[in-house]
Amino acid sequence: MDPRSLTPALRALRVCLHLLMAGLLVLAAVRSDDGAGVAAAVVTGAVYAAGSALPVVRRSPRAAALWLAALCASWLVLLWLTPEGLWVAFPLYFLQLHLLPVRWSLPAVGLTACLAILSYVRHGAALNPGVFIGPLLGAAVAVATVLGYQALYRESERRRRMVEELIATRAELAAAERHAGTLAERERLAREIHDTLAQGLSSIQLLLRAAERALPEGSPAAGHIEQARRAAQDNLAEARRFVRELSPPDLEHGSLAGALERLCEPGQAGPGGPRVRFSVSGTPAELPTPYEVALLRIAQSALANTVRHAGASRAEITLTFMDASVTLDVVDDGKGFDPAAVSPSSEGGFGLPAMRARAESLGGTFTVESGPGQGTAIAVTLPLRSTGVTEVTGATS
Repeated sequence: MDPRSLTPALRALRVCLHLLMAGLLVLAAVRSDDGAGVAAAVVTGAVYAAGSALPVVRRSPRAAALWLAALCASWLVLLWLTPEGLWVAFPLYFLQLHLLPVRWSLPAVGLTACLAILSYVRHGAALNPGVFIGPLLGAAVAVATVLGYQALYRESERRRRMVEELIATRAELAAAERHAGTLAERERLAREIHDTLAQGLSSIQLLLRAAERALPEGSPAAGHIEQARRAAQDNLAEARRFVRELSPPDLEHGSLAGALERLCEPGQAGPGGPRVRFSVSGTPAELPTPYEVALLRIAQSALANTVRHAGASRAEITLTFMDASVTLDVVDDGKGFDPAAVSPSSEGGFGLPAMRARAESLGGTFTVESGPGQGTAIAVTLPLRSTGVTEVTGATS
């Protein structure tokens, strides 16, 4: 492990492990009966120090495993020469648990404990419960400590990722709210300009046309009225251009139906995505900007879920206009899921609640029908109010 990535607590534990290993090797060397034991303790210490200092051991699991094998081999020599090498088994437990996968580390710890016990017996120690309990208890403590720490670390990482995702989601929601507020303000300005300034300029132009026709031929005022009428006409065109520019960016090149049709064009779902078809049912009507934006965003999010999770080959988006409501349906033939089992987590799951919240904020309803192996159908219904919706055929004013 890179020391730069360690927390203060882990740095302290690392230092304690170094001191423990050094102290036990010094103890083994001091209490050794001959020079061979001292040499084995020095070699073991040198191997340990080399592995702790080499960057490749910290970066490569393979190099770490080779270093651990060399350290264990030198320890076995020490264990053969002196019974005091038994105590070095305790820091070896931690190294094995830290550097090896669990399927290898637990057998390695068990084997190390057994070798320590056998070495102690081989050197003529009297058999008593302490000979067996000491190494085995040390191994159990090491396993419980390391595995417990790893479990806590995984839980901490899971919570950290969840907090990061929640922060990112909160930022996205804040951005979406700002965007929605901007769109609402743009719609209000467009409506006000259309209903007041544009209509007023249109009325002025009509009145000037009437005054121009009522003037006697050759009247000196005719030229001034013509100039005033042209100025009103030019400013009316500018006002209408300004209203068009205030339309939402995703819808500025056409209607909601056009935007949804472009969303279903081949290649929009990405490589390997499903074939998507779009259709309109009923008599199309102009919708308030929040309706158009909400339906377009829900269609985009539902189609993104289909591409990411459904594994579908076909999908269909249908926009249905009825007398009192407008409905958006997104249906796919994918693998489906259990809607009741979906909940936001560190892995995601925020799409459906976000779509539901967007629909319900406009007084609409949001339903999901799905099941394992049955595909998915999403339906959004928004109420139409006579004051805010006009048929396209009559909306040319």
